[in-house]
Amino acid sequence: MVDRHLETKLVLLGTGTPNADPHRSGPATAIVLEDSAYLIDAGPGVVRQASAASEKGITVLQPTQINRCFISHLHSDHTLGLPDLIFSPWVLGREVPLELWGPPGLQSMVDHLMAAYAKDVRERIEGLEPANATGGDVIVHEIEPGRIHEIGDVCLEAFAVNHGAWPSYGYRFRSADRTIIVSGDTAPFPDWEKVYANCDILVHEVQSGIGLANRSSDWQTYHRAVHTTANQLAGVASLVRPRLLVLTHLLFHGVSEKDLLAEIQSIFNGEVVCGKDLDVF
Repeated sequence: MVDRHLETKLVLLGTGTPNADPHRSGPATAIVLEDSAYLIDAGPGVVRQASAASEKGITVLQPTQINRCFISHLHSDHTLGLPDLIFSPWVLGREVPLELWGPPGLQSMVDHLMAAYAKDVRERIEGLEPANATGGDVIVHEIEPGRIHEIGDVCLEAFAVNHGAWPSYGYRFRSADRTIIVSGDTAPFPDWEKVYANCDILVHEVQSGIGLANRSSDWQTYHRAVHTTANQLAGVASLVRPRLLVLTHLLFHGVSEKDLLAEIQSIFNGEVVCGKDLDVF
């Protein structure tokens, strides 16, 4: 792990996949400064994981303070925590709307969630509960690749990745002291070594190529088309040379964590870790 005393911290809230792993919550990553938090993706359990991180000292991840989230794509494992992120912090006292950035289709998803919970919202506002009228609102920005958010020294850029037929993004976060890239879900894409260049931390999805070879042919076809094997990731990391490579959205396909790391380390000789939920870097 790198120096925890740097102003900008990376917090892994969920490192899992659609697999129901009791030790790994759904995909969610937080980049935090002293007074603000930027979430990337909202997998299952995101609010409770944020609360757990706040109990470990990342106080800006107290649920009532979470009001920004950047969605990489609309797959269910990355968005099942959205109603949790919209409503739970509000019920606990958040007073400002949740602001979301993400691909086309995000507004429709949010509209349907708001419709699904309309009776809940009405009961809380019109009933005896002392609920505010603003903290459950959502502001959606449907984005294209490029610079999407900038406040002071903090800048976020979205870039297109390769994860099926629909728009999917990774994110580059740049602050005064660190540049952090979060890949989202992706297979290799053209010029990815240029996109990943000059980063301090590369947070990247990965799957075991050895384990994948033991899956059925249809699953192999799918996973090779939309995800990155350990060898492919190690190859691009060897070109980019991040100070730290953090593996997340870990598709082991039956191999051990040690064996997956060995696949990476057989090609990439830099610092690499298999991320675990609530790790802080």
